[in-house]
Amino acid sequence: MVFASTCLVGCDAVITGQPGAGSGGQVVIGMSDRVLATDPASGYDPGSWLVFNNVFQSLLSFPNGGTEPRPEAAEECSFIDRQARTYRCTLRDGLKFSNGDPLTAEDVKFTFDRILRIDDPAGPAVMFQNLRDVETPDDRTVVFRLGLPDATFPSKIASGAGSIVSRSHYDANSLSKDGKAVGSGPYKLDSFTRDEAVFSVNEEYKGTAEVRNNGIRLKFFQTDQEALKKALLEGEVDLAYRGLNAHDFAGLDHPSAPGVDVVEGTGVEVQHLVFNMKDPMAGKRGVRTAMAYLLDRNRLVEEVHRGTAIPLYSIIPSGVAGHNTAFFDLYGTEPSRAEAAAALSSEGITEKVKLTLWSTPTRYGPATDQVLKNIAGQLNSSGLFDVSVKSVPFEQYEKGIQEDEYGVYVKGWVPDYPDADNFTAPFFGDGNVLENHYENDAITRTLLPRTAAERNRAATKEEFGRLQEIVAEEIPILPLWQSKQYVAVRDDVRGHQYCLDTSTVFRFWELYRSTD
Repeated sequence: MVFASTCLVGCDAVITGQPGAGSGGQVVIGMSDRVLATDPASGYDPGSWLVFNNVFQSLLSFPNGGTEPRPEAAEECSFIDRQARTYRCTLRDGLKFSNGDPLTAEDVKFTFDRILRIDDPAGPAVMFQNLRDVETPDDRTVVFRLGLPDATFPSKIASGAGSIVSRSHYDANSLSKDGKAVGSGPYKLDSFTRDEAVFSVNEEYKGTAEVRNNGIRLKFFQTDQEALKKALLEGEVDLAYRGLNAHDFAGLDHPSAPGVDVVEGTGVEVQHLVFNMKDPMAGKRGVRTAMAYLLDRNRLVEEVHRGTAIPLYSIIPSGVAGHNTAFFDLYGTEPSRAEAAAALSSEGITEKVKLTLWSTPTRYGPATDQVLKNIAGQLNSSGLFDVSVKSVPFEQYEKGIQEDEYGVYVKGWVPDYPDADNFTAPFFGDGNVLENHYENDAITRTLLPRTAAERNRAATKEEFGRLQEIVAEEIPILPLWQSKQYVAVRDDVRGHQYCLDTSTVFRFWELYRSTD
């Protein structure tokens, strides 16, 4: 097994797709994540965005290894006012959807109007709450008008949330649930079932991606890591992405796994414990503080993740501009029973704290249950807590959160775009995704608007630093770990190094089978 750091470069060519444009054959990818939607107005999960980023185009996209969006379906885009409230894009000439229909400015307007109109709780509407109007002066010009300044808007529309759909194929008021997709990206979705999705090269594509294969077959293993690992070792899949846990990766570092490499890239996926601030026990600050003092992240990542993750000491992960170590600064790295006991005593708590940690591995990875059981063990060993863990299917889990049935639950986060804003605004801004009833006016009314308005992203460091300090002091969430990003790949497959950067875009078009 070879551990290789990714070498990342950009590519600015404009490519027109042709039938069988790649010469690297079909590549088979296996994963145990689910694809929860094929309609971009609904999917807001890693599996769904894997589909969106390859089947649909956005006006902008992130180049290999880059964090600054560049034109994709657009020929050019820019703010046309100093306040960063009016953003204009000019489309490339001759864009078409995979069914041959022309892609015009009206389709772009339809896409964003539709996202906001449907406002699906499991969709990306939360990212566009600031979008007030979309205008189309002509077929190739789109003007976005924002309610408040937002310098991160280009990054938002460059993400999977900005996937452009056809107004002739999608209903303006309801989601498509037929498992089909019509986009203008490098690939067409030919079929989608419970077991696999099949993609072919989109001959109508016109953009920056150069397709290097003849198609992709994406096989779903439904959380069965052993089956995915077996399929990789036996050559039934060429590459395993988002599905093998630390134990599986360790098992591949062995002579019994010839022809398989494990490749490491930059990872910014994070996982947190979330506290329901209305819960009679988790809503007590002293209880949350005690848990912060007792959590041993180093032990957690060593025992559960075995080096495939690193401890996370703030809500913004390392590698993202604005990161600090606010939780480390306040609570240290070594557990302190004395500090934890003092925090509980300040609330008048003298008995063991009874809590349930709620989990759902089908959304946040195969190790999620193990993570929460490890944390429960740490808390219980202090003698101050009596903690249990319950794991439920994702649909039940989301319903339980919405109905305030859970006091403490887990949330994983794969960023939509590589900016500190995406690790803060969705959690603490209006309509936040945590649904934990936490509000802080300094964050919502001052810090987030200031950071959003600043075009020089390096100048946001102080505000993001203060935001992280507030969160560490009030503990509405407790950061746990930050991922390293891996794929396990057969040694005749190339291009995977361009699929593992902080944009989290997994680029099907970069993969190909070597004939060497």
